[in-house]
Formats: sequence, structure tokens, C-alpha cells
Amino acid sequence: MTFQTEFEFTLPKGYVDNEGNLLKKGIMRLATAADEILPLKDPRVQANPPYLTVILLSRVITKLGDLPVIDTKVIESLFASDFSYLQDFYNRINDSGSANIRATCPKCEHNFEVEPYSQGE
Repeated sequence: MTFQTEFEFTLPKGYVDNEGNLLKKGIMRLATAADEILPLKDPRVQANPPYLTVILLSRVITKLGDLPVIDTKVIESLFASDFSYLQDFYNRINDSGSANIRATCPKCEHNFEVEPYSQGE
């Protein structure tokens, strides 16, 4: 059994690049301690603590479409719903080690996992 460190995702709306292409598919890796600690020294985070999420996502997203680099400008340009989706995705894979969503049946209270639904798939 191998330990999974990278997870594929599909953005709900998608990122529009400089040429007008819509990019939806990407890969996020598990965060390291350095990913969470080093951005705390960044002046942008010290001036605006919520900016930590922007830097953190730019560090752990390793692929988005065919973009050569995913930096803070890319993350800042995401639609709010995609930004929120990525925050949730980050928390899921780093907390449970799985991209799946935990659910409970309201009738029998059975716990199970489901793969997240993405529009257009």
C-alpha cells in the first residue's frame, strides 16, 4: 500500500488564464509543516492574517491546467466559490488523508465516504 500525497481536483467554476482558457483540473499535494509555518513570516500575512490561505494554496497546488506556475496572483484571481472549494479540499486531504467527503445516512446513521461531485464530469 502506498501513501498518497497528491490529490486531483476539479474546480466548480474554473480559472480563466490570460488567453481566456478555462482551467478546471488540478493537483494539490499534502501540506508540510514548512508550508504552514514559513508564510507566517511574510509581511502580507502579518498585515492581513487571512492572506495566509492565499500563500498556502499557492504552495500546495502543484498543477492547474497547463499553467507553468501557480503563484499568489493565480490564487487571488480565482472565483470566490473556487477559492472556498480549495480551502475545503485542503482541509479534507490534510485532516483525513482523503479527498472523499464523510457522510452519515440520516435514517440508519451508517457512516460512509463519498467522492465529491464536480459539475461537468
